[in-house]
Amino acid sequence: MPLDFPLTDPSKTVEKGTLYVVATPIGHREDITLRALSVLSGVDLIAAEDTRHTGRMLSHYGISSPLISCHDYNEADRSRQIIQKLQAGMAIALVSDAGTPLVSDPGYRLIRAAIDAGVKVVPIPGVSAAIAGLSVSGLPTDAFVFLGFPPKKQSRRLAALKNVEKEPKTLIFYESPKRVISFLTDALAVLGDRCGVVCREMTKRYEEFIRGTISEMLTILSVRSEIKGECTLILSGNNSDGSEPVDSFEPRVAEFLGDASETPGELARKIAAQFGISRKDAYRMILSEKSKARGEENDGKKDTAAHR
Repeated sequence: MPLDFPLTDPSKTVEKGTLYVVATPIGHREDITLRALSVLSGVDLIAAEDTRHTGRMLSHYGISSPLISCHDYNEADRSRQIIQKLQAGMAIALVSDAGTPLVSDPGYRLIRAAIDAGVKVVPIPGVSAAIAGLSVSGLPTDAFVFLGFPPKKQSRRLAALKNVEKEPKTLIFYESPKRVISFLTDALAVLGDRCGVVCREMTKRYEEFIRGTISEMLTILSVRSEIKGECTLILSGNNSDGSEPVDSFEPRVAEFLGDASETPGELARKIAAQFGISRKDAYRMILSEKSKARGEENDGKKDTAAHR
């Protein structure tokens, strides 16, 4: 598809001997910046994680810049070749299959080699699944920890989760749809039943956000015959270290008490997971709120009786 938007002249956008780190869409093809399109049109070479995948995107936008592969299995050799080309004056762009390069994708060795060689490296920012998911998670965004793909082996995955068990910041993971249930099961065992969201197929046709406690997300996913699409999982941090006073949560507890079908114990579990506090403190706040509600109800009855 020819470009319909006026772009800066590519010859003025790119600089010779420069390596551009270009973010590309994570799904929806229109999630790409005009600057990224200009750079990709103007460089002498594009180093791609998968040349076929990137080739289809470039064809969609009518971009004919030549491609070279640069992935996990050839990055060491390719880095040397690419640095030589950069030192010879070529302008080169680095892209991954989706999102921002190096964020759980190949490219670190190339960027490190370019910096060591004195090559100019320029970021062309854009989409990142981690940030996209975080922005709609409903969890704290002021501080977060990105942890990428957890280990595939359960023993190592459990150890990795144990390392962040007490982390108060929001936790962000990537996971394969084949292992998302295994990961959530291990997370429940190590981290407890805290709140989170599974972001699946973001920006694509079947985009889905599954919110709730870890056990609730597991219940939803475990009945499916198949789970498709890469997943971004975002879990609340552990604030039981007192980083925020327990009393400061009390005004927000009332909203949990609207569901009369749940027992105080069940509500305490949800509140503890939501705010990263102990169930004991959550239960205390529930009793406090219920006591206040009863007091207001009795006051209302007294007022009604006084006006009869």
